Amino acid sequence: MIHAAIHHSRTVLSILILLLIVGTYAYINIAKESAPDIDIPQIYVSMSLEGISPDDSERLLLRPMEQELATIEGVKEMKSTAYQGGGFVLLEFQAGFNKDIALDDVQKAVDQARPELPDDVEEPSVTEVNFSLFPVLVVTLSGNMSERILLKLAQNLEDRIETISSVLDVNIAGDREELVEILVNPELLESYALNGNDILNLFNVSNRLVAAGNLDTGAGRFGIKVPGLFETVHDVMNMPLRVNEDSVIKVRDIAEIRRTFKDPDSIARLRGERAIAIEVVKRSGENIIDTVKAVRKIVAEESAFWPQGVEISFTQDESETIKTMLLDLQNNVISAIILVMIVVVFALGVRTATLVGIAIPGAFLTGILSFLSPCTLPV
Repeated sequence: MIHAAIHHSRTVLSILILLLIVGTYAYINIAKESAPDIDIPQIYVSMSLEGISPDDSERLLLRPMEQELATIEGVKEMKSTAYQGGGFVLLEFQAGFNKDIALDDVQKAVDQARPELPDDVEEPSVTEVNFSLFPVLVVTLSGNMSERILLKLAQNLEDRIETISSVLDVNIAGDREELVEILVNPELLESYALNGNDILNLFNVSNRLVAAGNLDTGAGRFGIKVPGLFETVHDVMNMPLRVNEDSVIKVRDIAEIRRTFKDPDSIARLRGERAIAIEVVKRSGENIIDTVKAVRKIVAEESAFWPQGVEISFTQDESETIKTMLLDLQNNVISAIILVMIVVVFALGVRTATLVGIAIPGAFLTGILSFLSPCTLPV
């Protein structure tokens, strides 16, 4: 092989140059991560029921779920935690487990335990512990303005960020779900001879989706929509409670209606002021640097139309850590090349030292090239 390489030096140099060019392209485009995707042998099942105490959560939620999950093969340890409003079960599997089979077994056990849980409990969620599902960037919005405006801006920004192909999920932290409060005046309620329970029943039967079907006119068919769901505050205010000939008693006649928010489940603050955080999670195998760059670009485009006073902050930027690690790697490679060339120059001469100096990055870039998918190479 050495004899053939010496007698075909031009071919060898051409291959080396090709490897340097393609290897450099591979180094630029290969996905870069500080924490590679590793299968952690842990899966947890979370359940939530608003208002339930930790003791009741243990008795009504965790125990029925534990009985079904205990039948799964390969479980090394099972831990449960109950808290105000719900609980979760953490399963640790034996090393070398098959993630897909384990997730399927856990989901089947959860489905079997579902009839034993209270009817009001939210659908239990099965989640794997995966480092790649942690946020790679957190965009925080704050400012001296109403919470509703900040929430609207964050929701619009969330929709834009989700359009990035390399983004897996976008979550908003520190927000609160909007609701409508109806404050009934007891005196007006009594003056109209109305009952509080009757009003509650009217709301329950009124806010429903009704499938009205189709109407065939002979010339064609079209769907019929019956307006049954409350879509605005005015729909609630104008709901009739009692009708007597031409007189109609509406909700607005006996109650005060106002828009507000539910009690917060999470709080985001920036320099002591209320804020809303947007957590960005990338897809597995995607380039963090390119993903963060695309998110920052969208934030810059959207913020150009925002009102003055909105402050934007970027935290937990994983791309900065990776850039630092890559810079250290490049400096170490350059230092190694220089030191080796110095030694070879004194021993074998400048020409040999130059070839050795080129061969070191060539071997490094060829190794990176082997990890790049063939479909991503330039044509």
